[in-house]
Amino acid sequence: MHIRALIGSLLMIPALLLVACGGAPAAQTPTTAPTAAQAPAAPPPAAQPTAAQAPAAPTAQPAAPVVVTGAGATPDDIRAKVEEYRALLGAPDNGGTPGTQPSGHRSINWDGLTDEQSAPNLYEPNLFNDTKPPRARGAVLDTPGTGLMVSADGDNPSGASPRFGNIDDSYSNSFTTYSGERMFSPVGSNIADLTFFVPGTQTPAVVRGFGAVYADVDSDHTAFEYFDINDRSLGAFATPISDNGLSFLGVAFAEPIVHRVRITYGTAALGKPDGPGNDVAVMDDFIYGEPQAAP
Repeated sequence: MHIRALIGSLLMIPALLLVACGGAPAAQTPTTAPTAAQAPAAPPPAAQPTAAQAPAAPTAQPAAPVVVTGAGATPDDIRAKVEEYRALLGAPDNGGTPGTQPSGHRSINWDGLTDEQSAPNLYEPNLFNDTKPPRARGAVLDTPGTGLMVSADGDNPSGASPRFGNIDDSYSNSFTTYSGERMFSPVGSNIADLTFFVPGTQTPAVVRGFGAVYADVDSDHTAFEYFDINDRSLGAFATPISDNGLSFLGVAFAEPIVHRVRITYGTAALGKPDGPGNDVAVMDDFIYGEPQAAP
């Protein structure tokens, strides 16, 4: 009996130990419900094809300038070309009216100058940009040479020979005039620069074009180079040859764009004999578009 009691006691020991340790762990109830498996993110929508882009329209190229030329022994040989160029620039001839006019062109023929404004005296560079008529024409001339000169007429009080015979006697026979007796040239250089202004002001201007009559062009050379308000070249153009005769060159652009013209007179300055190796040329009438204030 004692042995059975002892065995029963031994069997109770594990139960007592479990009670002392708090008993068997109860099943844990989850405090939060398990989350459902996340669905994979939807892929971004495919880029929708766009309509094909039309190619950019090509930039319009400025129209080529119109070039009018003529040559001959007498004024009548080139007169039609001179008048063609006037018509291209538009009527009327606005003469020396101050300010920009709504249409038309300007011209200078030198024959209205006085004896004091002509050879043997030098020409004032801004003579044809006076503030009042008849010389408010917006044209200022300059040269890297000694100065500028308008030739004398046949009855000047100083006795200067016409057609620049005061510089070299042979010139009176070499140079043919287009209108009247007076002609124009730089002295000490064969280069002159013509710059445009709103007539009667110091406001820089642009014109559609410039043309002029040359006398005694013996060789092929560049006559005019045109520049815009930013001094970018718009092109250089040669005058026709007419030895001892007259030549005309006029260039007209589609829009007023010319601010300055570099004019080359032959290949040698006045003072050298005209002949092989020395093409000495001078000019008569100037014609140019109506000056408008530069943009």
